Amino acid sequence: MGLGSYLIYIALLMIIPLWAQSKVKSTYKKFAKKATSSLMTGAQVARQILDDNGLYHVTIEETRGTLSDHYDPRKKVVRLSRDNYYGHSMAASAIAAHEVGHAIQDEQAYSFLRFRHALFPVASLGDKMSIFLIIAGFILDQSGLILGGIAFMGFAVLFQLVTLPVEFDASNRAMAQLVSSGVIKNNEERDTKKVLNAAALTYVAAAMVAVAELIRFILMFVLSDD
Repeated sequence: MGLGSYLIYIALLMIIPLWAQSKVKSTYKKFAKKATSSLMTGAQVARQILDDNGLYHVTIEETRGTLSDHYDPRKKVVRLSRDNYYGHSMAASAIAAHEVGHAIQDEQAYSFLRFRHALFPVASLGDKMSIFLIIAGFILDQSGLILGGIAFMGFAVLFQLVTLPVEFDASNRAMAQLVSSGVIKNNEERDTKKVLNAAALTYVAAAMVAVAELIRFILMFVLSDD
């Protein structure tokens, strides 16, 4: 790979995630200003969907930060950032429903979610250690270290790829629940999908970057043997 091509490659690795984050923030900002017809807060939306699915044991908490919303499977808690916890907007309802979608996945032992949880320990280790092993392998000319680093990186990439169906499924569940519960009306579905689709872009971008990095190191290893 020539210097020009390499610089373009690095630029793309930086631009894709930044573009995805910008898209999420701009879409969220737009629909955080539009209230749903039900005027329910994100916390109320989450509670209704949880109760509709018999998940009375799952609690809802406010958490710090912006777009820091998440579901904690260990403590069975849906955590919503302040604006989404108290907000009446389409963005707040969409995000709250999405996080509850993960709670429903957890309750139903959704296969990709279980696989993702099983991958997490080794993927987390791989994310931290792989690059150091690969660099050390090239410096010391030790193919074993390089292959070990690539293998660890492979688990981290697999984790990113498995995350995609988990997130898309949670969004699909969110849309179905929002409609069936009456939180949004038919004319609000399109805008709600825009919020969910924008949020999904961050996971798609992360997966694309991870796959590209893995392929780059594999090619570097193969070409180094020539």
